[in-house]
Amino acid sequence: MSNQSLITSRMRVTALAGVALLAVSLAAGAALTAGANAANAPPAAQDMHSYADIVAADKPAVVTIITKMKAQDVSGADQQQFGSNSPYDDFFRQFFGDQNPFSHLPQQRQPSQTAIALGSGFIVSPDGLIVTNNHVVSDATEIQVTLDDGHQYKGTLVGRDDKNDLAVVHIDAGKPLPTVAWGDSDKLRAGDAVLAIGNPFGIGTTVTSGIVSARGRDLHNGPYDDFIQVDAAINHGNSGGPLVDAQGKVVGINTAIYSPNGGNVGVGFAIPSDQAQAVVARLETGARIEHGYIGVEIQPVTKDVADAIGLNAESGALVAKVIDGSPAAKAGLKSGDVVTGLGGKAVASPKDLSRLVADMAPGDKAGITVWRQGKPLDLIIAAGKGADENQAPVDNGAGNGAQPGLAAQSTDARLGIGLAGLTPAIRRHFGIDQSVEGVIVAQVASGKPAADSGIERGDIIVSINQQPVTSAGDAMKELKAAEKAGRKSVLLQVERGDGEMFVGVPFGNA
Repeated sequence: MSNQSLITSRMRVTALAGVALLAVSLAAGAALTAGANAANAPPAAQDMHSYADIVAADKPAVVTIITKMKAQDVSGADQQQFGSNSPYDDFFRQFFGDQNPFSHLPQQRQPSQTAIALGSGFIVSPDGLIVTNNHVVSDATEIQVTLDDGHQYKGTLVGRDDKNDLAVVHIDAGKPLPTVAWGDSDKLRAGDAVLAIGNPFGIGTTVTSGIVSARGRDLHNGPYDDFIQVDAAINHGNSGGPLVDAQGKVVGINTAIYSPNGGNVGVGFAIPSDQAQAVVARLETGARIEHGYIGVEIQPVTKDVADAIGLNAESGALVAKVIDGSPAAKAGLKSGDVVTGLGGKAVASPKDLSRLVADMAPGDKAGITVWRQGKPLDLIIAAGKGADENQAPVDNGAGNGAQPGLAAQSTDARLGIGLAGLTPAIRRHFGIDQSVEGVIVAQVASGKPAADSGIERGDIIVSINQQPVTSAGDAMKELKAAEKAGRKSVLLQVERGDGEMFVGVPFGNA
């Protein structure tokens, strides 16, 4: 893993950037003097653009959220370290003198073993409903909300959804409050202007401008990753604040930054408003949001996998494993199926399937289409409630390594692979349970398709082209059948350590 890391905008500050001055020297001369005079002339009014009207309308509806929580709940989170006598006290004195804006905050690690975290939010209802990120308030024992005008109120958590990283907080101000309206994030295009509003580092409500850098970013943080990437400055404390468009409407909720040093480097992420608005509407009612579960491990369909199973495109979610007793098992799904549709919607990737399943509530039924043995098959599945990790793509990392003394009984020169049966001696030596059926990879030739596809010595091959194999002879028979049928690739079902996966291996030259 590189030293760059994805961090939410509540995570702890690890560095503060200073201000560098860039000096440019110009040679003297009449032509340069004329150029300088032109450069110093005020720009034409039509060349200048101001967001002041948008800021004036939206800023009063943006709030600061300070949460108190048990210290052990925020290890690695955005604990406040900016109070008096903090490591950054001298830094802030350079800019604020003795008026350190964080002096009112408790110092880190008080004897009561509580910690303070900072975030932002925005008011969506005059009666005090506030939208923020779940990670801002999830472990809070106390929520304090500060309005843009400085008034402070106790916040009450109405509802939260960790998968969408959204939460709704309520305050009772005793009067109608300013609000900001939802916009349409689906209309956003790369290059559109946006403003991020929030309270970075607790210095006060701050507005930064930028553009939409990209759409549909997947940060591998959950089934709903579909982030808007922006270059508007987002820093610690901005989490939960609104991202607004040129009409001043909320098109996103600022959520995360990508940074090598803990500070803004122009890569920020926001949850799209069209995704957030529907969730917030349910949270406002106090409804508990539960997400569906079907109990499968899935992986992408690569070109080699598609070639091996006769699919015309690299599309769908390949089922690597079906959890015993799960909704998927009850519906009749099998390892090696490729899910191509759920509930009448196409599944083009594992991400599509994860999101569609998460959108189901426990007990919901839907049609599910799979590709099995060269043809589509329609089944009915009822979503359950269970652990989400079983729906994630399988880990393709290194696992069960083999010892040098393992000898191949049969080899396939085109794949560059040697196989051996699971004899009692091999089972004892490698600790392979008697319930495991298959063949062990004894040799992998460097530079050949098997090695290039990630097959390793010690892997257990359970099936080839979805046909179970229990001996090296069986395996060679299936490989020859695939080659004779004109398949460009062969599909291997592999056990490695505690995980299972499918690997498509193209046929090479002998």
